[in-house]
Amino acid sequence: MLLLAKSLTQLFRYGLIGVVTNLSWYCVYLLITFFGAEPKLVMTFLYLCGATISYLANRKWTFQHNGYWVSSTIRFAIAHMMGYSLNYFLLLIFVDHYHYPHQWVQGAAIFIVAGFLFIAFKFFVFSENLENKKANR
Repeated sequence: MLLLAKSLTQLFRYGLIGVVTNLSWYCVYLLITFFGAEPKLVMTFLYLCGATISYLANRKWTFQHNGYWVSSTIRFAIAHMMGYSLNYFLLLIFVDHYHYPHQWVQGAAIFIVAGFLFIAFKFFVFSENLENKKANR
């Protein structure tokens, strides 16, 4: 029961950080693309900005990770490369191939990538089990 409560707290904190940052970045995305910027280029730049803020906030507040920052940063970069690829391919497929409006595709992609990243952060990036295995070697 304690593990469930901890996971729900983490999910709530992750969601709160995500809503604030993603809503802010999505508004910036809409503004910049409104003025004619290429959607995938804008998404790339904003993704990097959001990932930096996400690492700092989620490491300390959401997952209260006290393990090695170097290894968690490397795992974080790997998780975000996968999340970025997922986001990029969603835009590539649904905007470039199927011609859906990029605003709607990017809006949906935020939720899809966020779900993927929560799982990656919890079980790979900030995992207590990975840190414990490394410490016991």
